[in-house]
Amino acid sequence: MEKFPPPKPVNELSVLIIDNQGLVHDQVSSAFKEVGITRISNALNAYHALRLCEKSVYDFVLIAFNISHDKDGFHLFEELKHHQFISEQTTVIFLSAETSPELVNCIMEMQPDDFWVKPLNRKHIEDRLIHLIAIRSKLHKLLHCLHHHDYSTAIYYAQRQLNDPNVLEFHPRLRRIIGECLMQLREYSEAEAYYLNLLKQSDHPWMHVGLVKALLKQNNLETAEPLIEDLLGRRDTQFQTLDLLAQYHLEKEQYEQAYEHVKQASLLAPRNIERNKRLWDLARLNHDKTGQLSAVQNMARYARNSIHDSPELTLNVIRATLDLACGLSQPEADKWLLKVDQELERLGRNATLESQLEAPLSVIRARMLCLQKNKQGAEAIMKQKKPELVGESMEDNLDKMKAFHELGMKEHCLALLDKLRAKIEGDTFSSQVVDEYLKQEEIERREISFTTKELKEMAAVNYKENRMLPAFNNLQQALTLSPENRQIAFSLLKVLVQLRKKEPLNDAQTQALDRASRLLWQEHLPASQVEKRDEYFALLQVDTAALEHQLDDAEGLAAGALNALTNA
Repeated sequence: MEKFPPPKPVNELSVLIIDNQGLVHDQVSSAFKEVGITRISNALNAYHALRLCEKSVYDFVLIAFNISHDKDGFHLFEELKHHQFISEQTTVIFLSAETSPELVNCIMEMQPDDFWVKPLNRKHIEDRLIHLIAIRSKLHKLLHCLHHHDYSTAIYYAQRQLNDPNVLEFHPRLRRIIGECLMQLREYSEAEAYYLNLLKQSDHPWMHVGLVKALLKQNNLETAEPLIEDLLGRRDTQFQTLDLLAQYHLEKEQYEQAYEHVKQASLLAPRNIERNKRLWDLARLNHDKTGQLSAVQNMARYARNSIHDSPELTLNVIRATLDLACGLSQPEADKWLLKVDQELERLGRNATLESQLEAPLSVIRARMLCLQKNKQGAEAIMKQKKPELVGESMEDNLDKMKAFHELGMKEHCLALLDKLRAKIEGDTFSSQVVDEYLKQEEIERREISFTTKELKEMAAVNYKENRMLPAFNNLQQALTLSPENRQIAFSLLKVLVQLRKKEPLNDAQTQALDRASRLLWQEHLPASQVEKRDEYFALLQVDTAALEHQLDDAEGLAAGALNALTNA
């Protein structure tokens, strides 16, 4: 009894209802009073709700999605959890008239205890409240163990209550808790056996997901594969399965596969800022400049008025735009630079913000001048800067490193890169993905002294002057920096055709041919480009059947997963 404080009596439970509609407050308050709960507070907007939570601790919190113009219910839910106004012992109910799969996925990630769809039904409200109050009372000891992460004891109480016919209605939840506790305890083999046994008795989506998770944790991909394909074809398990696959491939350092799964999961639940951050890092690691820009744009969009909102997000959109422009032809780059100009002008209207962001904005302006072929102006800015870390922002320092590289200040660039790598050691996520990205950057910055755009321009001059080997070297480096750029791949095939006319291709040229061929074979090209690609393939004797087979083998599980998702 000392270990487990008694559950609160019903008449001592407190409730906070957050909704911008007075009618909902009346309807829900009346239902709570009907079941014996009278300590009820009401908030019509997010600001009022936060002030109330600073003063009181609530046992029940009801949050509507559409509560105010400044902050939606999802952002408020996230903020209440962040400030620990909501804990594992709080019963959270989310209210929404909107039931799009994207919103529901986002809310379910936050793990409320219940989700009520508007317009509310009084009988349904009372039934659900009676159920939720019963959970608090009858599963009190078990929930207390979970709150304190005592998973072994939680399993003990869950198993005891499975033998109690008085809590029969909670048996599915108890079984699910046991499985989750086994996973938390890293008893993966025991969890696998547990889920297999459950599936002999009944068939619930969470059992299949739990089994796949246990198999992946044991690296038993062969057994998991057919189960995964089935789960990706079901709308009720797609999202969770994609997250499991992404995590599995991240742990295996298979970043391309992880990226594909995170992209799909982000489409299904776009509001999760941490997932968008992961998507951004993986896009960078996979040299997907368009995907990088899309991820930071989503972060800026969905973080607005949330705890994640900051001017840094706008800067990151600008930086990703510049990264994209670096690989484009001048006319295409100019279109993006015009957007950057407009964004910088908007920031400049806020004098305080302009002053606070003076250092990173000066680096951005140097990169812009460089892209506009005004290297003298860019050098005037960057020569005043030392290859030292500035502040705590990795993005500020990465941008500074890129500016040094784009201006040919290689020693400054590499010195700053070394300091950046030392800075992130010990950070769990950075050590897995960002550190890998910086290793990649180090190799490329040491070996390649020019930007993608400069390399393309040099290759064009060399090709025109019939210097095919230098043109090949330029394009090979350009494709290393921008491996998804099909324009570079086409140019590379064009040069390889000329080289092959003189003598057989060497190993490096054959590898470059394979790389460019894979990219162009996978791309959805316009008819005119397909014709040109096939013409080059014929001249270079590319075996398209073998290429198709290689790509099928390489995609493996990821291809099957995406097909299942598309067909769902």
